[in-house]
Amino acid sequence: MTQYRSAFSKLALSTFLFTLPLNAALAQDATAVAERLKAVLAAQNLTLSWTSVSGDASETVLEGASIAMAGEDKPVSVGKVTLGGITEENGGYKIETLSTEAYSLTEGTTKVDVSPLTIGNVSLPAEGSTDPLASFLMYETANLDNVSVKIGDKQAFQMTNFAAEVTPPADGNAMEFTGSAEKFTADLSLVEDPQSKAAIDALGYQNISGDFQLAGTWQPTDGRMALSNYDITVDDAGTLGMTFDLGGYTVDFLKSVQDLQKKMADQPEGTDNSAQGLAMLGLMQQLTFNGATVRFDDDSVTNKVLEYVGKQQGMSAKDIANQAKAIVPFMLMELNNPELAAQVTAAVTAYLDNPKSLEIAAKPASPVPFALLAASGMSNPKELPKTLGLTVTANQD
Repeated sequence: MTQYRSAFSKLALSTFLFTLPLNAALAQDATAVAERLKAVLAAQNLTLSWTSVSGDASETVLEGASIAMAGEDKPVSVGKVTLGGITEENGGYKIETLSTEAYSLTEGTTKVDVSPLTIGNVSLPAEGSTDPLASFLMYETANLDNVSVKIGDKQAFQMTNFAAEVTPPADGNAMEFTGSAEKFTADLSLVEDPQSKAAIDALGYQNISGDFQLAGTWQPTDGRMALSNYDITVDDAGTLGMTFDLGGYTVDFLKSVQDLQKKMADQPEGTDNSAQGLAMLGLMQQLTFNGATVRFDDDSVTNKVLEYVGKQQGMSAKDIANQAKAIVPFMLMELNNPELAAQVTAAVTAYLDNPKSLEIAAKPASPVPFALLAASGMSNPKELPKTLGLTVTANQD
């Protein structure tokens, strides 16, 4: 029996001694993943910190995590961050899910509650990677169930089911991205300005709801960035939509912007940043303008506004519309562009007679460098609409 007891003791001791370096190795792997995430975020002017790291090479947990933007003294506490399904990939890491805890912040009578954020298929390239996107945190999905803002016991704002999807650039193809929120609500009765409150009450928009959607592409190789859809819809009011198409938005351009932002953030408070401001303007000259649109699709708000303004002035909604149509040509005389003035007048007239949609579009015949736009805007602003290929249309699909 003594012999068996001795053998068992030696086995137990051997197991304990064996697990010491193994546990240390697992902790080291967890720390390595956390440090790599920290380095990638630092390249984007975000400082990640934590109080402790636990886990292993497949799952890492950051306790007491907080994040701060460059130039911000007070970091935002995000609590526990869990990195799950970690695998090594080309010397870096692929993280199946990166998730946070629910977050809550109270300042005075305002309370903000944010549900856990889950980001899927996060890539952390190896240090020293030659991948042009190595300094950016790339992911494929992001989901946030709920954001709530309360003022006292009133629900001031709420957004539900935000989701984003990103298709990383590969084989020469551009990155594709989409995003949407299933619903948002806002209590505008909490607005304190008397004049604004009176208008909100008269229009019947004390409580509003709606949704938003966005979609676009980005080609890192040539910097072509196109936002093909950005629609914010307010139920029983209308939809405001925007698009733009830029060139020159390259990885090098983004890195230069980030470097400049970091320099500005590192300056002591009160320092003159005019030189950095000029440098930022200089960077913007690297971009080219390919096109943009702003469009509003009416869902009853236009006639409500005309009726409200008419009551304020003792007139009918139709009289207010006719008054607006008469004023527009005189407002456009300073442009010294009869063709555009006639186009705008026709569009406004058609819209006020039958409010469906109104769109302002800038579509130059060929890409226009921002430097040329800036020079034209300062030297001959009246020619700018022609340079941009500006058009205004109404009630067109």
